[in-house]
Order: sequence, then C-alpha cells, then structure tokens
Amino acid sequence: MRRFQQYVLPGIIFQSVLIGGAYSTGREIVQYGARFGPRGLWSIVAIFLGFSLMCALAFEFSRVSRAYDYRNFVRALIGPAWPLFDVLFFAMAILVIAVVGAASGDVVEEILGLPYWVGVVVVVCLVGALNTSGRAAIERFKTVGSVVLYVGYILFAGAVLYERWPQTMVALREGPGTAGGDAGASIAAAFGVGILYVGYNLASLPAAFFTLDRQTTRRQAFGAGIIGGLMATVPFVLTYLAIMGYYPDAEVTTANVPWLVMLGRVGGDTLLAVFAFVVVWTLVETSTGMIHAIIERVTVNLAEVGRQPMSRRQVGTLTVAVLVLAAVLSRFGLIELVARGYTLMAYGFLLLFALPLCTVGVYRIFKASAR
Repeated sequence: MRRFQQYVLPGIIFQSVLIGGAYSTGREIVQYGARFGPRGLWSIVAIFLGFSLMCALAFEFSRVSRAYDYRNFVRALIGPAWPLFDVLFFAMAILVIAVVGAASGDVVEEILGLPYWVGVVVVVCLVGALNTSGRAAIERFKTVGSVVLYVGYILFAGAVLYERWPQTMVALREGPGTAGGDAGASIAAAFGVGILYVGYNLASLPAAFFTLDRQTTRRQAFGAGIIGGLMATVPFVLTYLAIMGYYPDAEVTTANVPWLVMLGRVGGDTLLAVFAFVVVWTLVETSTGMIHAIIERVTVNLAEVGRQPMSRRQVGTLTVAVLVLAAVLSRFGLIELVARGYTLMAYGFLLLFALPLCTVGVYRIFKASAR
C-alpha cells in the first residue's frame, strides 16, 4: 500500500484532475492532436514527454523543498513573483471548472434529454460534498475513478475501433496529404501544439502536491512522475485513434462532444449511458481537485497568520462560490473556452512554472542531492 501511495497515487490525482472537462469529451484531443491528422502522433509524443518531465521535476522539487501545497511550492520556485502564479492558477481553475460545467451540461442535455443546468447542478452538489469530506475521501474517490475511467475508455475506444479500424489505419497511413483539418501542418507545428497542451495543463499538477509527503527518495519522485505522464497520455491516445477512424468527418471534429457522435454511431443508447456516467465522474474529479488545491492554499495562509483552518461550512461556501462563478462562464460554450482561454493560459504557465522548474528547479534539486 505504501508503494502504491508513493509511486501511483500522485499520478492518479494528477490525471483525474487533468482528464475532466474537454479532455474527457474528446474536444481537447481534436484541438491539440487529431486536427493534424496522422501528424497528431507527434503531438502525443510531446504530450507524453512533457507530462513525464514536468511531473518528475515537480514531484522531486516538492520533496526536496518540503512544499506540499502550491503556494509554498511556487514561493520556493519563483520567490517574490509567486503572487503572479496565484492569480494565474485561480483564473485557470475557474476556466477549467467552467469547461467542466459546459461539458456536464452538454452530456446530460444530449444523452438524457434533461435541461443543461441539471448537469451543472449535479456536478456542483457532488463536488461540494467531496470537498467537505476531507483528504481520505478524495483519494478514495479518485482511485476508484481512475479504474472507472480506464475501463470506460478501453470500452469506448474498443467499440469504435472494432467498427472503424480499417479507416483508422488509412488515415494514419496517408500522411500529410489526408484531406481536411490541419493535416498539412509540419511536424514541428504538431509537436509545438503538444507542448502548449502540456503548458496549460500544468495547472493540474498542484492538485497532486498533497499526496507527495509520503515520498522519501528521488527514485520515488521520478518514478511517480513517469507513471503520471503515462496515465495522463493513454486516454488521449485511445481517443485520438478513435477519432482517426472518422477523420476528417466534420460532424465528429467540430462537435462539442466528439465521443457522443462516435458512440452514437457504433454503440447506441446503452454505450452512451455508460459514457455519461464515466464523464460525469471525471468532471467531478477535476472540479474537486482544482478546488481542493485552492482550499489547501487558503489553509496554509491561515496557518501563517495564526488562524484556525476553515470549517466544513466555510469550505462548502468557498466551493459553491467558485462553482457558481465557473457555471456562469460555462455559458460561453465549450469550443470557445477551449480554443481561446486555454491557449492564452498555456503561455503563462510555461513562463511562470515550466521554465523556472527546468532551470532554478533543476539546480536546486541537484544542489540538495550534493548536500
């Protein structure tokens, strides 16, 4: 159990926050991979390498700095510039939860025929309950959720690829000449978009910091980082291959929820109902992780000024306030939020997190080992 907590649990928490929202619906996979056709494979290479590197360095820097919340982590990393990251992280958390709200509303509306706001309210209630239940409940929920997620995505991708495998292979073999999308883009462009994808998803990393106090060696931190990178990439690959089975079908590639279109064609109502269950679970995981990171940040600040941690009622109030603000933003639409908001945020996280971690962070990691 101890090894599971040291090597696997950080990756579970990271990917559970990452995969909710537009990742789970397939929208991000189109935006950051599948639109390049077969060259989207280079985006996937960049995503795996980027996630593995960032997770490994962040986990080890957290260990040597004894910083298990994002405020102390960033203060140790970028010093007096940490308030800039605070603003960026909170803005990104609101944006991510807005995407989660938009996705849950779309899924409930399209599959169950219920009003858009029903999906949003369900997610709000579940997230509020989890965040007031504490760390152990969140860890259990996310561990079970990872099993549900992987079983679900293997089932979904398997159903699509069973029907569309010949078309998938044709799309992958035809190379840059494949019609539609951005298939003619260069390998460098596809790889660069993968790096951007890693950049804005760095906002998901702080959600895993509270699990790192169990790590005692560099091997554990680096091992957990590689496992986290792999766990975050596998569902992307499965979704990408499924989309390639329909590439460049505009009904799939321009849909708010590409999985709904694909599963509707191959699996009918039963598979769509399973998809709705899995997606809502991942959406709850993502919102819970982002808000829990904010709560941990506030708790540390309260301790620094000699005040008691927030009560369950205060945690619930903060959770609902964040979710309501995000719900309002969700009405801008899923595609618009993904296409515009995420790209802008990516550059901020690359500048304030990735660059310092790969320079100052690496220096301090090896300086600590020398001591």
